[in-house]
Amino acid sequence: SKAQQKEAHTCSKITQIIPKMIRRFTTQIFKSSPMVKKAVLIGINYTGTEGELRGCVNDVKRMHKCLVERFGFSEENITQLIDTDKSKTQPTGKNIRQALSELVGSANSGDVLFVHYSGHGVRLPLETGKEDNTGFDECIVPCDMNNITDDEIREIVDKAPKDCSITIVSDSCHSGGLVDAAKEQIGDSTKKLEKGEESKEIEQEYWRDNVHVVNRSLPLHSMINMLKQETGKDDIEVGNIRTTLYDVFGEDASPNVKKLMDIQETEGQGEILGDIVTEKPKDKGILLSGCQTDQTSGDVRTKGQAYGAFSDAIQTILAEREGKITNKELVLGVREFLEYECYPQKPGLYCSDSNVDAPFIC
Repeated sequence: SKAQQKEAHTCSKITQIIPKMIRRFTTQIFKSSPMVKKAVLIGINYTGTEGELRGCVNDVKRMHKCLVERFGFSEENITQLIDTDKSKTQPTGKNIRQALSELVGSANSGDVLFVHYSGHGVRLPLETGKEDNTGFDECIVPCDMNNITDDEIREIVDKAPKDCSITIVSDSCHSGGLVDAAKEQIGDSTKKLEKGEESKEIEQEYWRDNVHVVNRSLPLHSMINMLKQETGKDDIEVGNIRTTLYDVFGEDASPNVKKLMDIQETEGQGEILGDIVTEKPKDKGILLSGCQTDQTSGDVRTKGQAYGAFSDAIQTILAEREGKITNKELVLGVREFLEYECYPQKPGLYCSDSNVDAPFIC
């Protein structure tokens, strides 16, 4: 009958319209979802080793408080990795990689991501054939010596969703250029040495008035000794650091180390890597570094307190400034503060042009 045909036609139109309405409704919900703020905070004191520091875990605790009270982060969205409390997740190479991967992997467009690292930094000579805009592999040093390189950090940053900001504060030595291929806005870490010019010798510790400052730089010989202590292997030398890392950590080692081992197996070339060309500056990621790539960041001990000079300066400037402060304003303010306090380190800013005057964190 005509009534039945009309009813069937109406049902057909409804079945076509409903999926469109559901899609539109779902899209609206997604677009109007509130921005989520997430952070990973890493503090490593290396207690009981020759590279022991004092202020790194304190830096993390102060930043944790700052994120909650000033920037409105929820406690449940802050992941903390420290090595002074064995009941907490330890800042091993595997755990740090996993925490950073989960940070970007769980994010949506428009979210705000933040990473703070306080600990040792080390720079390793490049493998043969590899190029880098600073001339070294800058690394952060987990508590088990399973280093994480600037290339890895770049890969993690690039996995963040579109329109999702990710800010990294690194209070460590050689932290300039720690996010590979980020554009240098404040600093000179990518400046090449002139012919005949030698890199400056790094002073491991010094006194400033009654303040004892130990640098958060890990010399290669100290890193090797700590790696021997961690692994029980006595045959580690400068020439086999990367192969040792692969032997000890296997699939949990740096992807760059694994790539190197694959090339060795294929070509039998020792520690030689094929041609790797540094990419042009990339837009994702904002790095605030405690110093330049050839400088050290201070671990300060005074009057029963210990802290990173860079971390302390950030907290000082934020406390003095109400409301939003841009990345550029913060780095310039911290530079001025550290110079006034007679610290030799010069913090840097690495990001796209559009993020120079963007608010710090959010």
